Formats: sequence, C-alpha cells, structure tokens
Amino acid sequence: MSDVSDPIFARIAARYDLINRILSLGQETRWRARGIDMLAAGTVLDLGCGTGATDFKGRVVVGLDPVIEMLALSPVRDRVVGAGESLPFREGSLDGVFSGFVFRNLSSIDDTLAEIDRVLKPGSTAVVVDLSRPRNGVLRFLHRIGSAVLLPLVGLLVAGAPREYWYLHRSLDSLPSPEALFSGHALTPEHIWRMGIFGFVYGVRLRKATS
Repeated sequence: MSDVSDPIFARIAARYDLINRILSLGQETRWRARGIDMLAAGTVLDLGCGTGATDFKGRVVVGLDPVIEMLALSPVRDRVVGAGESLPFREGSLDGVFSGFVFRNLSSIDDTLAEIDRVLKPGSTAVVVDLSRPRNGVLRFLHRIGSAVLLPLVGLLVAGAPREYWYLHRSLDSLPSPEALFSGHALTPEHIWRMGIFGFVYGVRLRKATS
C-alpha cells in the first residue's frame, strides 16, 4: 500500500465500515459478495482486508493489510501485516485472491499483480472490486462533482475526518479504466463488470495460466 494511505486509514479505522455502509447506501456487502462468488473453495487471501468484515462463505481466509489499527479490529484468525507489492507467501500456495477497494491505494499495481500471479496456484482466480469514474463523459463529470462534496461531508460528520475522504475523492482520478488497468499482465482478465450508481464500482475476475 502507499505510504500516504497508511496514516489516513489508521485514523478512520474504528468507523471505516460504518462510513462505507453510508457511502454505498448499504450495497458494499453485495458488491463484494458478487466477486467472492467467483472464487474457488480453499485458502483465499483477502488483500487489503481492513477490518476483516468481508464474508467469504466458508472459505479459509488469510487477511493481509499494512494498517495495524485495521487488523486489530478484524475477527479473522490468520492476519498478516504486509503489502500487496511484496506478499509473504510461497509460490503457488493460494487457491484465490480477493481485493476489495484497495487497488487505488497501491504503490505499484504492476508489482502487486505480479505478486498475485506468483502466489496463486495454476488456473486459480483473483477478483478485484474497486471504485472508478463512470465511463460516460457526462456521468463522469456529475460523479466527480458529487464525490467532491459528498465524500468529505460524510467523513466530517461520521468520523471527523474530511481531509481523509477528500483523499478518496482524488484517488478516483488516479487510475485508468479497469479495461486498461488490467490488460497486459500475466493474469488474464476474464470478466469485467460495473455496479452502483452510474456504474462507478467495477469488478474484474483474473485467471492465472494453467502452466
């Protein structure tokens, strides 16, 4: 994760899940679940697990996050302090990787995707769910205005942290579309979908080669 993001998430850890529920109008759990349903059974890495609130539906979960304050709130038994750019797992040791609302905060997406490819078993799947701007130009403009107002306001009212959620607004413009972001890597993007108002939430299923 980015060094810049660590103190931000450390400060809002206690109210992180509440703010996400408010901002997503209660839909965040459903967005995550759609991606998790695409993972195989077995041992799954929750990359950037935060407080560990994601339901993996009976799978064995290892949670990884750089923010100790977040991990301290997690009910997941196996928790590791670490970053996506350097995963502390053996080659080919995991049946799946899930990452929810993390990729905008990575220092290197290229390095993280290479690491995910390294630790996955051949033929296994990784799923990324995150935020992006809408594809339509008009909707993208409206969404940019709305997030500039709404995100700091909710951060102020719920967590007393408007500057931290202004960072979230800016991060939405930091990356290209998922169609461009996940092309040209060892992991093959099999399916990309959009969710949420204006389609500002995306999911992507990535497959590791079988050999």
